[in-house]
Amino acid sequence: MESLLDMSPALPSLPRAVALLMTELAHDEPNLRRINQLFGTDPALAARLLEQANRADFGLSGQLAGIPEALALLDVPHLRALVQTAPLGTTSRSVPGMNLQHFWRYSRNTAKLARSLAGTVRQNPVAAYTAGLLHGLGELLIHWGHPDKMPSINALLPPLDIRRSKLELRMLGYCYGEVSAALARRWQLPQEVIDALNYQDAPFINQVYEPLAGVIHLAAWRARAREADMNDKELAVTFPAEVGLVLELDIDMVLQQDPIDWHARPYDD
Repeated sequence: MESLLDMSPALPSLPRAVALLMTELAHDEPNLRRINQLFGTDPALAARLLEQANRADFGLSGQLAGIPEALALLDVPHLRALVQTAPLGTTSRSVPGMNLQHFWRYSRNTAKLARSLAGTVRQNPVAAYTAGLLHGLGELLIHWGHPDKMPSINALLPPLDIRRSKLELRMLGYCYGEVSAALARRWQLPQEVIDALNYQDAPFINQVYEPLAGVIHLAAWRARAREADMNDKELAVTFPAEVGLVLELDIDMVLQQDPIDWHARPYDD
């Protein structure tokens, strides 16, 4: 995995989010609420923002978990430069084997679900949103790093299948969650976010007890189930009851906490 991380490719951003941010940041007095919303729609932009805010020269390395706090630290020229240099995911070959439109939608839905569930189980909703938004970035890096293996792996299970992490562990020796955590560590993000990403697939196995990772696990399950268009029976069969039990959340409670209008267009919120 270290050689994979050393590749350090530029993660692609949603072109619409970049365009809207550039328009807003061109104003004499940009609307910070709108800027916060737009950064919160794109995992790569959010990651770059948080990486910049957690740099050692700001004196807050490893302390800033949320987009609003990061925006309060960086000035508008800095934000403009960050957005202007963001690589765009404009073609199907930006990340071979990945449908980026689906990935962006799924990541944002997971973030929303994680924030909602975090409030229910008394976890940090800001850190939960960040972890939910960034939790799948390792999947993009895996696709870049293993172009020879991805076609056969994707043929077995698509990237957003709920069983994907177990398949990657078997085929590669690590999964997207571990890669996402390693990226977050390099970006000097807070430890609670790193741990949530690292243990998202098995938040309560052996000596591990990571409630925020459990939140991400449940949120990702719900968002991936939606991508698969699961019916009620399939939801009941696939619900990770062992994680819900530790967090004292059954399937009905998780589904009732769902804050998403699944029929809305991507930018209706």
